[in-house]
Amino acid sequence: MNGGRAWAALAALLATGAIGAWWLPASALAWQATLVATQPWRAWTAAFVHWSPLHLGANLAAAAVVGALGVVARLPDRAALAWFAAWPLTQLTLLARPDLLRYGGLSGVLHAGVAVAAVWLLLDARGARRAVAAAIAVGLVAKIALEQPWGPALRWGGGWDFAVAPWAHLGGVLAGAVTALIAWLARRRA
Repeated sequence: MNGGRAWAALAALLATGAIGAWWLPASALAWQATLVATQPWRAWTAAFVHWSPLHLGANLAAAAVVGALGVVARLPDRAALAWFAAWPLTQLTLLARPDLLRYGGLSGVLHAGVAVAAVWLLLDARGARRAVAAAIAVGLVAKIALEQPWGPALRWGGGWDFAVAPWAHLGGVLAGAVTALIAWLARRRA
């Protein structure tokens, strides 16, 4: 696949998993740091857990936007692979926040996708595409800074009917940036 098709397929997988998991018990899928060693699948399944219809709807809309970003940017398969690799790594960054007892949602993984796209295009694109990537990267960094992920693990408010975990967003950005850089460098050496 090329031209963003693998990227779109991954976005569709994430959205489909979230819809399918809506009818499953969150307690079996959500991230719980105390279970990471005995139930490692939660590094994958936590992304599918959503705490309310608003949470699910917002993340499905965001998955469509991130999927469209990859298609419009014609991100290659290696970028999609970097995003796929960032998926469980995003949840593993939650280990740095032992006060975050449980987590669910696509937002961390979606932040990883935006970071992969921005880093890939900053390294690979030229002209206007690179300028757009720089604007996305600046916006992403500003969003993370405004969320203050070093503060309380969970934040209520902002019109949401669930608690937001800013550290998951930061973890996604870090995981996405690192996997994008590795994938881009590997492609350059191939």
